Amino acid sequence: MCDEKTERDAAQYARENNTLNRRQFNTLLAMGTLSAAFPQFAIAGSSVNRQEVMVSTPDGTADCLLVSPSSGKYPAVIMWPDIKGRREAFDSMGSRLAAEGYSVLVVNPFYRDVKGAALPDGIEFPAPEARAILSPMRAKLVQDAVVRDATAFFSFLDNQASVDTAKQGAVMGYCMSGAFTMYAAAALPQRIGAIASYHGGGLATDKENSPHLTVSDSDALALHAIAENDNERAPNMKPWLSDAYIEAGITADIEVYPGTLHGWTPPDSRVYNEQQAEIAWSKTLAMFKKGLV
Repeated sequence: MCDEKTERDAAQYARENNTLNRRQFNTLLAMGTLSAAFPQFAIAGSSVNRQEVMVSTPDGTADCLLVSPSSGKYPAVIMWPDIKGRREAFDSMGSRLAAEGYSVLVVNPFYRDVKGAALPDGIEFPAPEARAILSPMRAKLVQDAVVRDATAFFSFLDNQASVDTAKQGAVMGYCMSGAFTMYAAAALPQRIGAIASYHGGGLATDKENSPHLTVSDSDALALHAIAENDNERAPNMKPWLSDAYIEAGITADIEVYPGTLHGWTPPDSRVYNEQQAEIAWSKTLAMFKKGLV
């Protein structure tokens, strides 16, 4: 939940921990020194194929990164970025996942409005200028639009030589896109075997269109990794989510990660918590191995 309170928390954390921002992360990547700071992202170039692709959807053409092992067929995974859009941090995470044996599509959620980076150089979220750019684009990503996108993305993936269509796929979402995973799983239960959301906001509310009300339409295994300050701001989200999955008879790992702030999993985040992010990553991989069969 990217509100003023969570952003104040993030600013304080960054000051106290001297964390990276998007520009500094990209600089490390350009200099070839990223692996020194984050060895978990040191993916051998020969181990995966990375390809910029354009995916046709009912609403336009989405610019995405398709990354998969060099040979063979693997389960398909859609990775939706957070509100800051597709960028090098997510491309790196997609490559890391592909090296584990998946065919991953890292998507630009804002393709309806912009190709490439969502924010121009020199403008960093959560500056007012960044919010002015992102908010109108974010407003278009209602449930129906997300489902159209997910359907198109899987249609594209299922026509790739690297995808094993006999196995179920997965969707991953961060921040705003945490809810996207739930919408997609409810709309495509035969195609999606697992979902993972990280510091997702508004996943269970008292509104009639709350994402947790879609759980009964899915049978996907689920992981919801909740930031500690998100849980403090919305204490009902975790129990309501848990109740929805229990009622639906679906296995779900719903956990508040101690010491984390909203936005704690991407490595270019001001509040990146490497220890907890690695725990969530390991649990995600274990879930995928179980659910993508």
